[in-house]
Amino acid sequence: MSLSLYSGKVAGKLLFIQLMALVLLSALFALRSPQWGVSALGGGLAAWLPNVLFVLFTSCHQVSVPAAGRVAWSFAIGEALKVVATIALLIVALGMFRAAFVPLGLTYLSVLIVQILAPAVINNKG
Repeated sequence: MSLSLYSGKVAGKLLFIQLMALVLLSALFALRSPQWGVSALGGGLAAWLPNVLFVLFTSCHQVSVPAAGRVAWSFAIGEALKVVATIALLIVALGMFRAAFVPLGLTYLSVLIVQILAPAVINNKG
């Protein structure tokens, strides 16, 4: 589910909820060990930062009256940037920082699940 389908206000709420999930899970994993906490932080950031990049990219390329095809190209380029950023962040976390795979993977997947489930909660309350 992409952030471009939502208004900027809803996208901001979604990013905030994802950030809170990232911080909470990182803190919980840090109770086991500091390395697990940092690994969880790396996994969460690998899911959250590309979404922030995508929102910033698409908001910068919005026009009041978009030309035909412009929205599709903006979306495609934004998604490509998001995939590249995610891969780069995961490589940095796993390769350079030697992050523990379990907390990294669980936090990454949890933030992605929040991205899927949160819009339904936001739309029901809003």
